[in-house]
Parts: sequence; structure tokens; C-alpha cells
Amino acid sequence: MIEEMKDFIQAYKRYDPAAKSVWEIALLYPGPKAIFFYRIGNSLYRNQLFFLARLVSELGRWFTGIEIHPGATIGKRLVIDHGMGVVIGETAEIGDDCIIFHGVTLGGTKFDPIKRHPTVGNRVLIGTGAKVLGPITLGDGSRIGANAVVTKSVEPGKTVVGPPSKPLDTP
Repeated sequence: MIEEMKDFIQAYKRYDPAAKSVWEIALLYPGPKAIFFYRIGNSLYRNQLFFLARLVSELGRWFTGIEIHPGATIGKRLVIDHGMGVVIGETAEIGDDCIIFHGVTLGGTKFDPIKRHPTVGNRVLIGTGAKVLGPITLGDGSRIGANAVVTKSVEPGKTVVGPPSKPLDTP
């Protein structure tokens, strides 16, 4: 677990040239704190301690401004940059080495107890203010532009921009 934490903090250090030290990242950045609360809440959630899981999730939201449902599935080295206003829903799945900027929502479009939140592949970047809605998939290596509203799956390696989102023609 210690090695996983070091790896996680190093992901921030590699990503953010403004980060001056590992201690700064671990203690002062909201993303790592939100993930810390999420990991505790997720463990409680997986053990069907739903109330306690949501309580831990709520504490994490109060401390960081980042709301991650304890039922979400998050891979390794998720970087949440700045983070205020990020919302990650219960059935969202996020792969490894992703970057999410502030104001992003991974939300649902239904109220049924089914898979209703996005699945995000590995190495996906989701820009500031983007809204990714419904049980769609963002393929590995895709990029979502700032303030995009995405309601359809995105192929691996593609970039989408705009509300409504449209594929960008890239070489």
C-alpha cells in the first residue's frame, strides 16, 4: 500500500510542474485527499457498510469540494487537477493514469438501479467543466475538451469538443 501511495503521488509530480515537493502534493492538493477519502469509503461500500461509506464520502466532499460516490470504481494514478466541483457517480468506472480537471461531472441520465454513469478508459484526459453523462464509454487515450457535453461513446484516441460534443479531425 505504501508503494501504491508513492506511485500515486509521483503521478502528480510528473504531471504538475508547479508541484515543489511530495509533501506539498500529499498534504495540500485536494485530489490526493479526495482519493484517500474515496479509498476508505469504497472499502466500506464493498463491505456493504453503505451509511458509513457515504459518511466518509461526505467528509471528503466537505474537505476537498470533490464528490466521489463510494460505489465508483477508480483505477491507479487518477490525477484530479484543482478539483473543485468534480462529481463522480456511483456506477462510474475510471481506468488508470487519467486526468480530470475541475468542474467535471461523470453523471447519470437515469434513476434506475443499473449502470448509469460513464466508463472511462486508461490515459483519458477530461477538460475543465466537461459533463460526461450516461452509461457511455470514453476509449483509451481519448481527450474531452473543456466544457464539452458528452452523451455518446468516444472511440479510443479521439478528441471531442463542444456542447454538444463533436469529434475533432486530428491527424
